[in-house]
Amino acid sequence: MFNKLRIGSGFDIHRLVEGRKLILGGIEIPFEKGLLGHSDADVLIHAIIDAILGAMGKADIGTFFPDTDDNFKDIDSKILLQKVVEIMKKEGFSIINLDTNIIAQAPKLMPHIPLMTEKLVALLDIEKDQISIKAKTMEKLDSIGKGDGTAAQASILLIKE
Repeated sequence: MFNKLRIGSGFDIHRLVEGRKLILGGIEIPFEKGLLGHSDADVLIHAIIDAILGAMGKADIGTFFPDTDDNFKDIDSKILLQKVVEIMKKEGFSIINLDTNIIAQAPKLMPHIPLMTEKLVALLDIEKDQISIKAKTMEKLDSIGKGDGTAAQASILLIKE
């Protein structure tokens, strides 16, 4: 049984800049800044992708979807997640649970978590009680606390059927 259970962790961070949409957990959040990246820079989905890939013993998101490939320029991260979920299912894995943190000083994310949860439940083909999305601030400490960026962490438990 134990060799069927696999834990993965993921982390991502991007700088906040003007002139970009803020996309987190697959939804657009009204804010005067957005995350800078090759794709839509959705740090939550990127952390989840890395957690899934790590649990399967694979390389990171940048290996699968390199920022040097124009096919992924400004791509919706939900598409990348769908591709990783397809790989996960093809290899016989399914999600037991997913625990995440979004670290941002602003905007306030709590009102957006139900919609993020709904979006990710559908994309990951899981039940609502299999995912936790939490929002944390940095209490105005470091670059995230000063409003320069946003980060996310994800921990996942997979089982190989």
